[in-house]
Amino acid sequence: MISHRVGFVGLGLMGAPMAANIAKAGWSVTGWNRSDAAFEGLTGVRRAASVAELRDEDAIIFMLPDLPFIEGAAEDLLGSWRNQPPKPGTAVVIMSSVSPTAVQQFGTTLHEASSGNAVVMDAPVSGGTAGAQNGTLAIMVGATESGFQTLQPLLGAMGTTVRRMGPLGAGSLAKACNQLIVGTTTAALAEAAELAERSGMEVGALFDVLSGGLAGSRVLDIVGPRLAAKDYVPTGPAKFMHKDLGFVVSSAEAVGSAVPMAAAAIELYAELKRQGLGDQDLAVVRQTIANLSRAHAASANTN
Repeated sequence: MISHRVGFVGLGLMGAPMAANIAKAGWSVTGWNRSDAAFEGLTGVRRAASVAELRDEDAIIFMLPDLPFIEGAAEDLLGSWRNQPPKPGTAVVIMSSVSPTAVQQFGTTLHEASSGNAVVMDAPVSGGTAGAQNGTLAIMVGATESGFQTLQPLLGAMGTTVRRMGPLGAGSLAKACNQLIVGTTTAALAEAAELAERSGMEVGALFDVLSGGLAGSRVLDIVGPRLAAKDYVPTGPAKFMHKDLGFVVSSAEAVGSAVPMAAAAIELYAELKRQGLGDQDLAVVRQTIANLSRAHAASANTN
């Protein structure tokens, strides 16, 4: 069993409420974030001056946008461990959405830097900011069985569905599959919304009736109201969906699996970024489709 001492790196829209929930569950949490503003109103989390200051915590959680950010933030930590290894059993938990293969490589790097005393586990999450705030995230874990059992109480402070998917990298692959479903479903709902509105139908009424049939889903329940209202205030930047779908495509290529839906969706979300919409909510994919629709109509009128 680990003690109740945890480090947390990355206190953004997701990380801050996750760290707060760990503190509420009785852990001693020390956090690091690049900007000072993250600590305003964040209770129960002591501030670290650097990531390296977390070197003696039993577990260190990283919640940054992608693995290159994590590698940069952990550089001084790994340097400290090379000079003086951490205690055996130290856990580094990657809760961001990252490449399944890259996180395995990071695990090897960290193992060598810590003289074998620290281990990486990947535990990406699903549930958005609401899930992070309410402690109801779904957490997909890549770890050994013993490592998972050790960390399960900690992860349970942040999520209600916590499951080991396999060894290191398996959690990230499960999250990639999750994003394939969320990204394509959101895009399909956005297309339906645009088609309905341009045909004179009220989008809210359409989504109401869809929710009562086979087309009903958690994505429709959560994202549907934002799509109908054209509410694109970010609960998480849409640009990250493009990154996550890239992990789907690369993972599929590695095992020879066809992913035609992912291939279409990654191009749509690339177009979203090209339109400068990447920092808005995932629901802004509806605006991307609206822009494409206008361009298509203008092209048809000139022919």
